Amino acid sequence: MNENTTPKKWKMMLVSWAFVYPVINVLFFFLFPIIQDLPQLLKTLILTIILIPLMGIMIPKLHKRFWNWIVK
Repeated sequence: MNENTTPKKWKMMLVSWAFVYPVINVLFFFLFPIIQDLPQLLKTLILTIILIPLMGIMIPKLHKRFWNWIVK
């Protein structure tokens, strides 16, 4: 890659965070009242079982969508 197409890591992390942060908050809002009495490790497992596939699908799409900004 030449210098003009090298992605800025901080911009890629910002786009990723902009997806993850609201998704985690939505999951906490809707999911935690249902699973609040479960052990912490099980709550974390359930959260990550939902979050990781969403990240795997959506973050590459978001990086592609914002690529022109990411490489500026």
